[in-house]
Amino acid sequence: MKTTNLDRRSFLAGTAAAATLSMLPRAAFAKDLLRMSTLGPGTSPNLVMTTFANIINRELPDYEIQINATGAATRHVLEVAMGKTAFCMSSPALHALMVNQRAMFEKIEQAPELAKKLRAVLNFPMGVYHIAVYESSGITSLDQAKGKRVFLGPPGGAAYATMSRLFEAVTGLKADEDYEAVKLGWDAAAASFQDGNLDIYCNPTNAPSPVLTQITVSNPIRFLGIPGDQLESDGVKALANRPGFGLATLPAGVYGDNQVNAEDTTTLGVTVGIVTNEDADEAMIYDMIKIFFAGVADMRESAPWLAAVTPEAAVKDLNMPLHPGALRALEELGVAIPDAARM
Repeated sequence: MKTTNLDRRSFLAGTAAAATLSMLPRAAFAKDLLRMSTLGPGTSPNLVMTTFANIINRELPDYEIQINATGAATRHVLEVAMGKTAFCMSSPALHALMVNQRAMFEKIEQAPELAKKLRAVLNFPMGVYHIAVYESSGITSLDQAKGKRVFLGPPGGAAYATMSRLFEAVTGLKADEDYEAVKLGWDAAAASFQDGNLDIYCNPTNAPSPVLTQITVSNPIRFLGIPGDQLESDGVKALANRPGFGLATLPAGVYGDNQVNAEDTTTLGVTVGIVTNEDADEAMIYDMIKIFFAGVADMRESAPWLAAVTPEAAVKDLNMPLHPGALRALEELGVAIPDAARM
């Protein structure tokens, strides 16, 4: 009899525990862990995508987005297409290369088929290409890069390729022949420029960039641009006419009194975005879009660089279909959806 009573008590205790667990919210259990790959610290994609992750992690307790800021965007989009990673940064230019199996995708036979599995979550401006020098350097134009230490972007990356082509198109100067193209990551390059170890520092970022804002607090800075007589040159037009690229303006005064440019600077602008796999849950993506833009609206006053991150910008330059969850959310936010973003 004693054994029977113990078994009965154990059974009742187990039943009660199970009932209690069934009434707990899902957040009491393990969250869905979602990996998001982006560029390194100091870049606009890292800032925007980390903000995206922070808002989702705070407001949607069923999910936890973990940021991966290592590796190359080429590998990241392949991993998302294969379902190995939930989200990553991509761009219209990168997607076009993947679809056409060109450049870094040239030897990846399955790239065009994998591209069909990608869906856009949202686009946002990566920003305008800042080409910064200290006023004390005496450098006032791109052709004065000759013999200087220049950070174009991390080696092998899209920014490096874009800036090296721009310098050559405007001035004829070639990287590592006419000037030293310093090989650093984004974070290390920002620190190196701040320490005075770089003559010219390039960064595609929304203005005002937190990195450059910190520097201009105590240092007069000049931004170099594309001369007016070069805007119609074949080399500049080839760069500006790529998917997601275009000519852009860095406003005078956006960095305060220590920005010495008296007039706006003409440079390149670029759009990037967050992509996911076609099989990502529709309700999850819908909730994330709505929560993200509500959070961004609350943050704009304290984070001026978020001013360009809007629902309308989410569909700019899209050359892949929106995920159905993103499409529904953006339509509800009043965004006109371009044909290229529909299935």
